[in-house]
Amino acid sequence: MGSFSIVMLVMVALVVFTVFKGVRIVPQGYKWIVQRLGKYHQTLEPGLNLIIPYVDDVAYKLTTKDIVLDIPSQEVITRDNVVIIANAVAYISIVQPEKAVYGIEDYEHGIRNLVQTSLRSIIGEMDLDSALSSRDHIKALLKQAISEDIADWGITLKTVEIQDINPSDTMQTAMEEQAAAERQRRATVTRADGQKQAAILEADGRLEASRRDAEAQVVLAKGSEESIRLITQAMGEEEMPVVYLLGEQYIKAMQELAESDNAKTVVLPADILGTVKGLMGSKLKP
Repeated sequence: MGSFSIVMLVMVALVVFTVFKGVRIVPQGYKWIVQRLGKYHQTLEPGLNLIIPYVDDVAYKLTTKDIVLDIPSQEVITRDNVVIIANAVAYISIVQPEKAVYGIEDYEHGIRNLVQTSLRSIIGEMDLDSALSSRDHIKALLKQAISEDIADWGITLKTVEIQDINPSDTMQTAMEEQAAAERQRRATVTRADGQKQAAILEADGRLEASRRDAEAQVVLAKGSEESIRLITQAMGEEEMPVVYLLGEQYIKAMQELAESDNAKTVVLPADILGTVKGLMGSKLKP
């Protein structure tokens, strides 16, 4: 009786274990791959599923939620032979789990390599300035390049984003030096333009002053001519008008000399008219 009870307990435990092996509850957001005798048999959907114990086996458990893949940084050479550092992040979703596990050994590793290769190819056809300012364009080309390839693995590419795309340290140093040289050049040009404008304004000022001096000389000459004419009319033929004018200038010069700081004593000749006539070397009547 004791042996029979033990056998019955073993049989019950075996049945319970067998039933347990045949019942599979798949959580939401996952799909399980079932192999029967080592060969793909079916994909279990979320919820309660039944399989044949000891014959069927759950070989893979894959998530159907979006997966974020970081693409490592890499050096990329642009069309104008500039080295830049670029990395990205890809958002993927597994829509056919059986293709993801049987179509490629490691789909994450494959997608990373595919994105890196495509990124090098796309940026390699761009100049530095275009690569640094065309992230959206690079993103569109990158998505187009890899979407069809990973579709064969049962995976959909939701989007791919360019995280960083920067010149290498050496290139950044060169760009900073170039920018500093450009600023220095602009400062030099601005300073030269300022000096040029100042010189032009100064020359214009001198030209205007000379023109004004010339006009003043003309006005003075016309004034002297008019004075001579008036003096001639007033004095008639008695004296030369020029003698009168020279006498006036002579007296003015003596007055300025007397007011000078260096002058101590000024002696005027008694016969100023005779003195002026003597300066002219003329023999005029007294």
